[in-house]
Amino acid sequence: MAAAAAVEAAAPMGALWGLVHDFVVGQQEGPADQVAADVKSGNYTVLQVVEALGSSLENPEPRTRARAIQLLSQVLLHCHTLLLEKEVVHLILFYENRLKDHHLVIPSVLQGLKALSLCVALPPGLAVSVLKAIFQEVHVQVDRHTVYNIITNFMRTREEELKSLGADFTFGFIQVMDGEKDPRNLLVAFRIVHDLISRDYSLGPFVEELFEVTSCYFPIDFTPPPNDPHGIQREDLILSLRAVLASTPRFAEFLLPLLIEKVDSEVLSAKLDSLQTLNACCAVYGQKELKDFLPSLWASIRREVFQTASERVEAEGLAALHSLTACLSRSVLRADAEDLLDSFLSNILQDCRHHLCEPDMKLVWPSAKLLQAAAGASARACDSVTSNVLPLLLEQFHKHSQSSQRRTILEMLLGFLKLQQKWSYEDKDQRPLNGFKDQLCSLVFMALTDPSTQLQLVGIRTLTVLGAQPDLLSYEDLELAVGHLYRLSFLKEDSQSCRVAALEASGTLAALYPVAFSSHLVPKLAEELRVGESNLTNGDEPTQCSRHLCCLQALSAVSTHPSIVKETLPLLLQHLWQVNRGNMVAQSSDVIAVCQSLRQMAEKCQQDPESCWYFHQTAIPCLLALAVQASMPEKEPSVLRKVLLEDEVLAAMVSVIGTATTHLSPELAAQSVTHIVPLFLDGNVSFLPENSFPSRFQPFQDGSSGQRRLIALLMAFVCSLPRNVEIPQLNQLMRELLELSCCHSCPFSSTAAAKCFAGLLNKHPAGQQLDEFLQLAVDKVEAGLGSGPCRSQAFTLLLWVTKALVLRYHPLSSCLTARLMGLLSDPELGPAAADGFSLLMSDCTDVLTRAGHAEVRIMFRQRFFTDNVPALVQGFHAAPQDVKPNYLKGLSHVLNRLPKPVLLPELPTLLSLLLEALSCPDCVVQLSTLSCLQPLLLEAPQVMSLHVDTLVTKFLNLSSSPSMAVRIAALQCMHALTRLPTPVLLPYKPQVIRALAKPLDDKKRLVRKEAVSARGEWFLLGSPGS
Repeated sequence: MAAAAAVEAAAPMGALWGLVHDFVVGQQEGPADQVAADVKSGNYTVLQVVEALGSSLENPEPRTRARAIQLLSQVLLHCHTLLLEKEVVHLILFYENRLKDHHLVIPSVLQGLKALSLCVALPPGLAVSVLKAIFQEVHVQVDRHTVYNIITNFMRTREEELKSLGADFTFGFIQVMDGEKDPRNLLVAFRIVHDLISRDYSLGPFVEELFEVTSCYFPIDFTPPPNDPHGIQREDLILSLRAVLASTPRFAEFLLPLLIEKVDSEVLSAKLDSLQTLNACCAVYGQKELKDFLPSLWASIRREVFQTASERVEAEGLAALHSLTACLSRSVLRADAEDLLDSFLSNILQDCRHHLCEPDMKLVWPSAKLLQAAAGASARACDSVTSNVLPLLLEQFHKHSQSSQRRTILEMLLGFLKLQQKWSYEDKDQRPLNGFKDQLCSLVFMALTDPSTQLQLVGIRTLTVLGAQPDLLSYEDLELAVGHLYRLSFLKEDSQSCRVAALEASGTLAALYPVAFSSHLVPKLAEELRVGESNLTNGDEPTQCSRHLCCLQALSAVSTHPSIVKETLPLLLQHLWQVNRGNMVAQSSDVIAVCQSLRQMAEKCQQDPESCWYFHQTAIPCLLALAVQASMPEKEPSVLRKVLLEDEVLAAMVSVIGTATTHLSPELAAQSVTHIVPLFLDGNVSFLPENSFPSRFQPFQDGSSGQRRLIALLMAFVCSLPRNVEIPQLNQLMRELLELSCCHSCPFSSTAAAKCFAGLLNKHPAGQQLDEFLQLAVDKVEAGLGSGPCRSQAFTLLLWVTKALVLRYHPLSSCLTARLMGLLSDPELGPAAADGFSLLMSDCTDVLTRAGHAEVRIMFRQRFFTDNVPALVQGFHAAPQDVKPNYLKGLSHVLNRLPKPVLLPELPTLLSLLLEALSCPDCVVQLSTLSCLQPLLLEAPQVMSLHVDTLVTKFLNLSSSPSMAVRIAALQCMHALTRLPTPVLLPYKPQVIRALAKPLDDKKRLVRKEAVSARGEWFLLGSPGS
């Protein structure tokens, strides 16, 4: 029995010896993994592996010893968690002893120590022993990456033991790191140095040595080799080294001279890196570290900002100056200590102040930027700089009489005023601007009355900033400001930018000073509106109509406070009632202008729930009442009222209602829906103002064409509601909408009904009721697409229902899309079906929008592309010649609206179809395809260059298209072609330059502009430096 057991034990040991022999002598790599797996599974122990390696570990040949230790180390890397404490001790002693072995053996020894450094069972004291051995014995710097890993492992798990070494640990690491060149190792080494400093390891007398061993790499000059497996970038090394250099104030005396030297060098990257590092250092330095270097630092930064041709260097210089000033500002001073901030700012003021007196000279703006960078660092710095600079700038403004000089001075002044907004002052009297308030206001009002538009623009911005200062402007100042803004709001068209700025400033200041604007501006605008109504009634000249339009825009712009909205909204609504009563001669453009003002007001109200609800419950009933009144039959038809029923006017009212509804809370929206839906279904007009109508409002039941058109207003409301708002009488509403959507007598109302039906379908939760609605819609579509007068309306319904389902990934969307594709071959509906793909892929503005709470899944376009483009391509190849343009148009619409990263991988298979689409006579197809191709020329030049002959020919042909938009797009593509590899393009250069001479004489300026740009790029093709 004993003999049998011995044989059984010898059998697996024999297998182990065989694996060891294959690895050590046979130079095979596979046995190492097998041995590690057997040890992990319990077939062998580590001790058995050592016994099997016995003779190899003592072999006189270094390479054999190296292979043996390599095998043991690889086993330990896989199985270090299985080791007992006693085994770890013996293995550590063995490996430490082997560190004295031949240099060929050392890498494998280090791998074993790396495995042991990961052991949980490592006894106390051995980490120090291992590191001492490494620091003492490993003189030839081999496999430093493994040494760094061992140190990192011990720093993570044995921090207190390593700290017991004191400065010896730091010195040992310095020796290990000295002379390192491998970028991968440097990243690890920089991280270790950062941990040494941040975790308070003792640096002892080796601070300068640690700085030298890391700073020798500054600034980083590294270009990643091609196909680098480690993927290390220059920026990784820069940030890692910067974290080390800026980690401790103890480096300051060595680092700051180095940074000054590199900033003063001629190397752009060195300047940028040095300024960014200085910026980072200021976060940890104090006055003590900076004191001796401030004059030199200021001189270097000043020179870079004054003289540099690089905007990046200027920006980094200003950021560094800001950080320096902030660092000096936050240092706590002893009573007898020198205040370095004051002396530093005095130097800056001394060097920059006099340049502010020369607004035409090139150093005026660099000086202003330097002063503003320093002033923006702290409240103390801001007060000091502002109190010195403001009197000077105020004086200079009055000294110089030219508008251009005054504009420069006022723009500088504006920069300093903006800085004041960063700081708050508990004591009003401490505010530095208080002493200059009257002079500032006088200066701003002078600018606002200057003939120069540019000076007026800066004056408006300055007034806005002054108004934002708490309690700075007096009531009299505000009254004057409002008067100026009123005047500027009615400037002529040649001062459009100034008028827009005045309107924006009115909105900003009205939110801060509602009483002043309610008292002084709103009454003036109300009077202007009344005069405008009178002028419209009398049919006065266009100039008066232009003032009327400006008044409407001003009313909406100033409606930024709830109290003002309650004054301005009734004015606009009353104006609409005047139109309805026939008291003024109004065109559709006048009503649209009022609706645009109402929409802008609704957008401003969205920020405040109270204003939003007030606008909704005031404006929407009024708009509905006006529309219902206009839709009523009259004995004597009135042109005035019918203006409200025109397509463009209803579309403008739709935008008002949609905007006023999207931000309602579900509770308030639920209140509103109980009034508006019964209005359309039951004719319940009780909630409308002035609701004594001559007949019932029944848009669905035998209503007149005018009444049916108002379904667009219902659509705007219900399709903008939050998804969780329950709509009353939904089943009846959906059936009525479905019926109306296929009514051929009024295309506008049938389309509105189809869009409304689709919008409600999109938001409806999945379930039996949704399935019923979908079945009704499919039946209605199929019945309507048969022969009859309603084919076009049935197609529109199909299109909108398909879009509603595509957006929410509903399973039925694929069936409806296939039905749509089938219509591409229809002689009557084919072109419309092709254009329908544009609607499916694009964003709408009135329904099925994210703002309107529609269910729009992310990447629906990508999914639509994946599911349907193969079928489109297959259909194109199988279609008759007269139908192919429809497939090309549909495909072009899909690709044009697809995110380019999705399209690029499919480009080789689809490019031939896109090129064929350029030959299609349809201008819409041409324009869509050109819009798709232009970005592809920039992003996939290698693929596009394979078809350069075809591209050049087709683009040049289209540059003579009858359509201006196509000509422009073709020339833009010719411009983009120059991004293709130059050798591919050079043979075509003479032909293209000759052909592009023709559009230089095009009758349209925009075409000529694109031709000049494209031809210029082709002229430069192949020239030096291009």
